[in-house]
Amino acid sequence: MAISTSVSQSDLETAVEQRRNFAIISHPDAGKTTLTEKLLLYGGAIHEAGAVKARRAQRHATSDWMEMEQQRGISITSTVLQFDYQGCQVNLLDTPGHQDFSEDTYRTLAAADNAVMLEDAAKGLEPQTRKLFEVCRMRSLPIFTFFNKMDRPGREPLELMDEIEQELGLQTYAVNWPIGMGDRFRGVFDRRKRQFHLFERTAHGSREAKDTVLDLSDPQIEDLLQQDLYYQFKEELEMIEELGPELDLEKIHAGQMTPVFFGSAMTNFGVHLFLEAFMDYALRPSPRNSSEGEIPPTHEDFSGFVFKLQANMDPKHRDRVAFIRVCSGKFEKDMVVSHARLGKTVRLSHPQKLFAQGRQSLEEAYPGDVIGLNNPGVFAIGDTIYQGRRLEYDGIPCFSPELFAYLKNPNPSKFKQFRKGVTELREEGAVQIMYSADEAKRDPILAAVGQLQFEVVQFRLKNEYNVETLLEPLGYSVARWVDGGWEALEKAGRLFNTATVKDSWGRPVLLFRNEWNCQQVEGEHPELKLSKTAPVVAGQQPEEI
Repeated sequence: MAISTSVSQSDLETAVEQRRNFAIISHPDAGKTTLTEKLLLYGGAIHEAGAVKARRAQRHATSDWMEMEQQRGISITSTVLQFDYQGCQVNLLDTPGHQDFSEDTYRTLAAADNAVMLEDAAKGLEPQTRKLFEVCRMRSLPIFTFFNKMDRPGREPLELMDEIEQELGLQTYAVNWPIGMGDRFRGVFDRRKRQFHLFERTAHGSREAKDTVLDLSDPQIEDLLQQDLYYQFKEELEMIEELGPELDLEKIHAGQMTPVFFGSAMTNFGVHLFLEAFMDYALRPSPRNSSEGEIPPTHEDFSGFVFKLQANMDPKHRDRVAFIRVCSGKFEKDMVVSHARLGKTVRLSHPQKLFAQGRQSLEEAYPGDVIGLNNPGVFAIGDTIYQGRRLEYDGIPCFSPELFAYLKNPNPSKFKQFRKGVTELREEGAVQIMYSADEAKRDPILAAVGQLQFEVVQFRLKNEYNVETLLEPLGYSVARWVDGGWEALEKAGRLFNTATVKDSWGRPVLLFRNEWNCQQVEGEHPELKLSKTAPVVAGQQPEEI
């Protein structure tokens, strides 16, 4: 029997009002890790940001803790960074910047209430950002846009905003406006308070930037700015204020309008202003879809879902941590909850507040917060835990992989370690695991979005499980799940130029050499319905390896 926690409705409403939660999406090299560090710097969570000027020499960023991330200067795993700011609890769900790990980002976005779309001001929209934007759109997430690297030569601000409107169909509202660009970038004008923020550069931006704040009417401004910069700024400000839309919070919260910010994470220009505006405009924790309809965050009973698993965050203890997004009610240490998929009760002992690799013991948490729980094989991605009436949140779908390879263990004496490593990496979503429909072939098939996922799996099997492995690539690049399962596939009869495999839940997946092959089969078999995604199966364990 689950022991229920008690919390007054007013306390719960106050706690929800004090939560902000967001994930950052970007293309590789847009500066996401740098922006993350600077938000922590201004949030008071760290006192000095790591110098990130030279990748090889850099001290690894706070959010990149895995050895391979530190070696390559890229973000591979998602981490959670929590800090207090202006009396609120901020949960920053850091995501991989590398496109080969976009599926990890999809799962993290399932736990986020807001998204920050980070763009390089010289490049504008890039393929990975577009792909992740579509996931945000699927969930109607509010999107905040930060144009980074304004201290370098880049595209015109009006052109960057127009690109978002034309290509993403998203209205833009400039919350601040840049003064100059590249070597002449002098700061930004805050439209909220009608003030200029003129910044002084700091060494590598490791400490908070000093700035001069002047009102729009201050006569000094013409003397402090070069005349041509001042008149260019006045002309652009007039244009966006006369022709641009009004700020509309309802549209922002519905994912139809994006507040736009300009700055430079490297030198700290505009980061503090962004954080202040975000706290005012961001969506608070909101209702989530479940088997019992929408569950509001102020629902009295606790509930949450697992959006990420991570093995060996602390290599000394070989631990496995489940990241749980609190959706409703109040979480308390040692509470007993029902596990929807397993149909049994679980005591939630040793909960942790997470800060990259560092962790602290946690006594309580509220909707919008993320907690870490030691996971002795109980949790899988997408699992719902709850108190009170039974419910199950919408599962986190599997997305279509693009690379496939048999993973072989050349050393039979290492079979146990091999099986354990593959199972744990599959559970945490490091890679999808599939199997040949031919029962004689028992080697697992790694199914990934990018080549780097294969390298990470082999690297981690060797370093964390002491298993050397070999890859045997398969010549396919498109995967589709069969709606209706094996029965529907059987009715379709023989299919040419395809391979049939099964996913971890035993469902049929068709592999095609390319999109053309896929379209050909769909044309020849209109009764066969194929899907790019497949939901995690509720109430069913993945098959044993």
